[in-house]
This record gives sequence, C-alpha cells and structure tokens, in this order.
Amino acid sequence: MKDDRRSPFPDASTDARTAEHVPDTPQTRAPAYRLAYHDEDFMCRDELRPVRLQLELLKPQLNLDEHGIKETIVMFGGARIPEPAKKDTARTKTLADLSEFYDEAREFARLMTLRSDGQSNVIVTGGGPGVMEAGNRGAVDAGGVSIGLNIVLPHEQAPNEYVTPDLCFNFHYFAIRKMHFLMRAKAICVFPGGFGTLDEMFESLTLIQTGRMERVPFLLFGRAFWEKIINWDALADAGTISADDLDLFRFVETAQEAIDVIDTWGDSRARDVIPGR
Repeated sequence: MKDDRRSPFPDASTDARTAEHVPDTPQTRAPAYRLAYHDEDFMCRDELRPVRLQLELLKPQLNLDEHGIKETIVMFGGARIPEPAKKDTARTKTLADLSEFYDEAREFARLMTLRSDGQSNVIVTGGGPGVMEAGNRGAVDAGGVSIGLNIVLPHEQAPNEYVTPDLCFNFHYFAIRKMHFLMRAKAICVFPGGFGTLDEMFESLTLIQTGRMERVPFLLFGRAFWEKIINWDALADAGTISADDLDLFRFVETAQEAIDVIDTWGDSRARDVIPGR
C-alpha cells in the first residue's frame, strides 16, 4: 500500500522494528511491554472484536481504492460445480450436469472483463473453486484483473490460481466479506450452489427488496435449478413477499443472455416503497 505520510513522527512500522532490538530483560520479555498493535495475543482478545471488524473492513477498502476499483460485477455460485472436463469427478450426477454453468460463468466473466477498464466491470468472486474459479479464470482469459474474497474455514482452503494476487483477500468475518461483495456492485449474478450461495443470494435480494440497496441487475443462471429448489410463486401466494418482488431478478441461461439483460435492465434506483406493506 502507498505511504503518503506527512507526519514528523516515526511511523508505526519503524517503531515496531526498533522495538525488536531492545535489550533482553525480564521487563522487555513481558507481554505488557509489547506494542499494542504488534501484540497478536492482545489484538485477538474478545474485547478487541470491534477493532478487528473495523480493520477487516478497512484493509480491502484501502487496497481497492488504491487500485482505482470503483464498480464490480459480483458472481456467486457453488464451490462443488466442476468444469466440464472434470465432471466425471463430481459427487453426484446433478453436479456433473451443472458443470455447463462453469463454462457459462467463465464466458460471462470474460465478456464483462473485455468491457472493463480496470476500474469498472471488475469481476469479484469468493475466491474459491467451482463457479468462483470460473469467474476469476474468465477474467484471466480476457487479460484483465479480478477480485477474490476468501474466508477462513475449518477445512483447508486456498484461493484459486486465477485471482489477481494483489486483489486476493482473506476474511475472518462473513459479515464484512458480504459488505465488500456489495459495496461496489453494479450487477449480481448467482449461479447454482448450496447454503453459501443461497445465503448470499437472499441477503442481497433482501437489501434490494427493502430499498437499502440500489436495484442493480440481479441474474439467476439456470431457471430449472432455481425453480426446483425454491417455490418462488408459493412465497408470493402466501403473501410473505409481494408479487412485485419476483421482478427484482431475472432468469438467464447463457453468458450472452446475461450481458443482454444487464444492458437493458433499466431503472436501478433503490425502492422508496415496499410493495405489499
């Protein structure tokens, strides 16, 4: 990150290095003597959670600002969906059949990245395998950059190899990660997936439904998949959502269809009235 300091005082990194070369005494070995910001045990205390939340929001924000990234295209989707060449390794026949969406995700990301100037239309994924890998891979196909927002999980997970290294982040807090997905979003594309994908989709839809977020293009790839696992009309018939809420998103099947819908989406202003209330 750039250092544009204009302070007459020593910077924090300099003092941290200086503190490593003090005489070895009982006093300097004591945890109390450590610089607070250089004390991992202190920074990881439960009482410091508000500070860690702030840092996790701020670090990617500063990095993305320094890279000039202003608008993103969000891609959500399942980590278990293989590329077609590897569909024989899929855990189920359904996952193997869904492998076609790996190629559509890759092509969509390629087409959007061709439109990108490095500041707008920048692909952002969760940084993992499956659909996420396809999104970052498509950006590489187009010779562009893309963002990966990884999350620490109990099982080992590394970023996919197609994320731009300088735009590859790791999060502890799901909530802050979600904020970074949506803070710059100019379109949201959701491919078939599991709990994580559903969580991201419904949280994003809720923000748009309630007028807390602009009504950006919201695309669900694979109508057959989404209509099989979610009875959208039943929600509207029950009155738990409004029939108008079903217009907040569109079903698409291919990358080109998605591009066409984004180009003709129309008014993206946030709702000022919630239908049915």
